Amino acid sequence: MALTVLRGLMNRDISRAAIGLRKMASEAENSIYQYESLKVSQVPNHIIHVEINRPEKRNAMNKAFWREMVLCFRAIAEDASCRAVVISGAGKMFTSGIDLFDLGSDFLQQQEDDPARIAWNLRKKISDYQETFSVIEKCTKPVIAAVHNACIGGGVDLLCACDIRYCTQDAWFQVKEVDLGLAADVGTLQRLPKVIGSRSLVNELAFTARKMMSEEAKTCGLVSRVFPDKASLLSAAFELASEIASKSPVAVQGTKVNLVYSRDHSVQESLDYMASWNMSMLQSQDLLKSAQAAMEKKTPKDVIFSKL
Repeated sequence: MALTVLRGLMNRDISRAAIGLRKMASEAENSIYQYESLKVSQVPNHIIHVEINRPEKRNAMNKAFWREMVLCFRAIAEDASCRAVVISGAGKMFTSGIDLFDLGSDFLQQQEDDPARIAWNLRKKISDYQETFSVIEKCTKPVIAAVHNACIGGGVDLLCACDIRYCTQDAWFQVKEVDLGLAADVGTLQRLPKVIGSRSLVNELAFTARKMMSEEAKTCGLVSRVFPDKASLLSAAFELASEIASKSPVAVQGTKVNLVYSRDHSVQESLDYMASWNMSMLQSQDLLKSAQAAMEKKTPKDVIFSKL
């Protein structure tokens, strides 16, 4: 009797310890993604949801945002449990763009008198801000943008760095920078022509700062699908992320790397890079698992792929 009680107590303590360890591991994992301007949540099926979280400021991009986006996506890139990302905006709109009140001092109040030193420091700051969106492109996990209502200025820069773009019917897009007296300098002028393919349309949007509504955005290829409201938009974005995450991470992430590479290189250079890439990746166990599943008439969702 006493032995039975003792075993029961030991099993209970072991169970509590296991629960405690799991809780600590979960808290440690979540603490990686604690930010001031972003709300990051880990969704089932290996998905991470990144939400621009300044709804009271219309999700304007303040200093914290520009810094935290880099930290966040570098962490996501190293997170072996993540296979797909959805990025959206909290509140009434996706983003109103740059927070001029917060960032103005960085560019208007210079600490130097010498024009060369002012230019040197400005170039470094611009490069730092460019990395805020380039880091999305460098992250090998596919990133799905879910845009509702306004996507202004820096929001278009962010959007162009994402892999897949969805929006709501009330969404609109604006390359706003010329109205602020500057040329867009963190990615739109470099990526948008390759996203929508029409140099004439890109020039029109960038020279005039006119709004592009959701219907036109879909027609020109800026977004691939349009949804009635934010709820259906997010539902579709997570469904797509889940579909992507169900496939081999070696295959999916290798595909993203090579798509980005091929955009900026010739066909032959991209083929050579692909051959070098796959000479090692074709040795993955994922290929054998996928082939076996196909022969057994199973889907990729029936295959358990290791973390990457």
